[in-house]
Amino acid sequence: MGLLSSIFTLPIAPVRGVIWLGEVIQDQVEQKLRDPAAVRRRIEAIDEAAAAGELSEEERKKAQQEVLDALIERPGGTKPTEEKE
Repeated sequence: MGLLSSIFTLPIAPVRGVIWLGEVIQDQVEQKLRDPAAVRRRIEAIDEAAAAGELSEEERKKAQQEVLDALIERPGGTKPTEEKE
């Protein structure tokens, strides 16, 4: 039975390969987004822009909150404050 299933599923092997590659890329991107050094660099860049007068205090707070929200976002794409129905 293993030989027959291999023969019948062989045409979809490239699709499975692309799906696997997409999952690997997604994992790598999520790891980089949650890297503490990257988060620190983004927050420091926001603070520098605010110090240079490029951002208002409200814009600075909003940008920092967006960075923190992205950091604590759950794998399913929901934030801890969101509830699934």
